[in-house]
Amino acid sequence: MGEVHYAQREVRRARYAVAAVFAVHGAVTGSFATRVPWIQDHASVSAGQLGLALAFPALGASVAMPLAGSISHRFGARNALRGLIALWTLSLILPSLAPNLLTLCLALFAYGATAGMADVAMNALGVEIENRLSRSIMSGLHGMWSAGALVGSAAGTLAAHLESDARLHHALAAAVLTLLGVLACRWVLDLQPAEDEEPPPRFALPPKSALLIGAVGFCAVFAEGASLDWSAVYLRDQLDSSAGLAAACTTGFTLTMAIARIAGDKVVDRFGSVRTVRVSGVLAALGGVLIVVAGHPAVAMAGFALMGLGIAVVVPLCFAAAGRSGPNASLAIAGVATITYTSGLIAPSAIGGLAQATSLMVSFGLVTLLSCGLVAFAGVLRAGDRDRPKVGSQAAAVPDPRP
Repeated sequence: MGEVHYAQREVRRARYAVAAVFAVHGAVTGSFATRVPWIQDHASVSAGQLGLALAFPALGASVAMPLAGSISHRFGARNALRGLIALWTLSLILPSLAPNLLTLCLALFAYGATAGMADVAMNALGVEIENRLSRSIMSGLHGMWSAGALVGSAAGTLAAHLESDARLHHALAAAVLTLLGVLACRWVLDLQPAEDEEPPPRFALPPKSALLIGAVGFCAVFAEGASLDWSAVYLRDQLDSSAGLAAACTTGFTLTMAIARIAGDKVVDRFGSVRTVRVSGVLAALGGVLIVVAGHPAVAMAGFALMGLGIAVVVPLCFAAAGRSGPNASLAIAGVATITYTSGLIAPSAIGGLAQATSLMVSFGLVTLLSCGLVAFAGVLRAGDRDRPKVGSQAAAVPDPRP
């Protein structure tokens, strides 16, 4: 029994350590996003050139994410995450140093590549901890990412308000976040491959199960990207709102997502992944309907808040289901992550293109339709629930004691 209690403490400690890594990862994103205008001016690029450059993080992530599994196999999960999170935090420095479009694209490619590999490694460890605890934690972990992003963006907003040089700001932020990330990795699970275990391929197509799960994540991330980038514009252009009220709408959407993710694990443990995503899809679709029919800013703001509430837990549950869908968790998670990154990349431009051809109302009609897809295809997440012991059962109380 003493060994079991020790194993329980070790897994709980690892959970908090991974949560801290998620927060650090989010803080890098928030720190970068707030200084994009400074980076644009420093690199002397136009709005169109900036749009091109901002496609490179997703490209870098898509190329590099399949490598995370082989890195973890070679160095062990703890050392791999320690190295990858350090590379990610330090890559924050690169974009602000870029003097022109070419170097900015290269910097953002490296920034995205390290982001994607660290993302896969920390999600794979999160899934392993969730399996050993036999209860949902992935939603809360992604909630910590959102909280970290909010903290990073708040610090970046202050730095921008003080008109500080982004090179100095990002160097200081990178130093602090690297230290925090590396320290947190001391307590994550030190998973090692078995002696006879074959190393995963460096590049391989994701399994079919990951493609189906990724399709669910695609719908959620498309709605997220559309809402983040276009909610303020929707209120301003469609409903004649003030700039302050339009900005508050985007903030409200972000906050509902963060709160729902932090609180989502209890809901998932009570109802399971499939029912949770189906109800989430209904809430998101209802939010989309309110946005489309809104004749007053308050109605649209309520719609965006419902949209955030509805899609918040979907991506964490997709990662959790992918990690349990086959023998190679990292490969499956990388496949889902690639699909969701792609969705986040194309959503803002797709909404803009459709709005120019028709209207923003029609664009969010498409978002509403994709939200209905969450209801229709939630069943593909069932594999993630099938073998999980119920919370409170004897199996749930005794986690795997292996190191």
